[in-house]
Amino acid sequence: MLLVVCFLAAIGLPTQTAQAQTSPIQALITEVAAVGMTVSDMDRAVDFYSKVLSFEKVSDVEVWGNDYERLQGVFGLRMRVVRLRLGEEFIELTEYLAPKGRPIPVDSRSNDRWFQHIAIIVSDMDRAYQRLRRHKVEHASSGPQRLPDWNANAAGIRAFYFKDPDGHHLEVLQFPPGKGDPKWHRSVDQEALFLGIDHTAIVVADTDASLKFYRDLLGLKVTGESENHGTEQEHLNNVFGARLRITSLRAASGPGIEFLEYVAPRGGRPIPVDHRANDLAHWQTTLVTRDASAAAQRGLAAKHAFVTPGVVPLRERTLGVTKGFLIQDPDGHVMQVVER
Repeated sequence: MLLVVCFLAAIGLPTQTAQAQTSPIQALITEVAAVGMTVSDMDRAVDFYSKVLSFEKVSDVEVWGNDYERLQGVFGLRMRVVRLRLGEEFIELTEYLAPKGRPIPVDSRSNDRWFQHIAIIVSDMDRAYQRLRRHKVEHASSGPQRLPDWNANAAGIRAFYFKDPDGHHLEVLQFPPGKGDPKWHRSVDQEALFLGIDHTAIVVADTDASLKFYRDLLGLKVTGESENHGTEQEHLNNVFGARLRITSLRAASGPGIEFLEYVAPRGGRPIPVDHRANDLAHWQTTLVTRDASAAAQRGLAAKHAFVTPGVVPLRERTLGVTKGFLIQDPDGHVMQVVER
């Protein structure tokens, strides 16, 4: 069972409207450093991300022991962790050599709340799709979709969902001129096809509840909002009748975090209560803070669920951090908050 420790504290946090663009409190999070996922076969995963999607390996280490058991909430673990870079952004792949976890449910849908993906920016959607087809990736969308012109905030964006060898959802995304971060339109390498990671997207049950966690507690800033529906969105997500409230947030640096709230259909399943970090459906987004203890105290006061029983010092610092903890958002998505 996931070692979730629910701390009861009497102090509440102030709330804001969903339209607020900044938090009145000092931002606890300075950077979204990496997006991580659990894989079953590291060599296969690295081969896929490097050969198909052009990621570059940065580090490859094994860790074990009491500190990491407490951090991840998994007893007797031994993890192989590989850090990969694409452009300026990073992902972390973790294989649990022991103990092994469960596969992603075969009947997973894009509106289930354990859904998460990374959005990889491409310079040419047609070329990217053909490359993915040559490598026989598993489709999640029926094909690349161009979001319609009536949707001012998303008009002209082209996107396609697919899966990695373990079944993790991934997205390739192309912004039209004038949309997205300007850096996606000024690539130094004119031949580069895969440019970097714009954001990680998570399905949430209630945008306003999620804003209290990510904006009001952690101090991320809301940078965009949209409501998407229509045949293009249905075929992108492969969910009939999909109507999504989409909210984008960012820290001072790193990829964004995007909420996908399904206004319709509302039947997405919650993250299982016995979910653990060694299950292949597990993602954890690494957030950097200057003060892990202050961040943990704020999480305690707001009565959020912790995977980690307090801030854990990492004495070996093999993963490049000095201390950290895992905390769950209102839907159970895991954030790894670390101090370097």
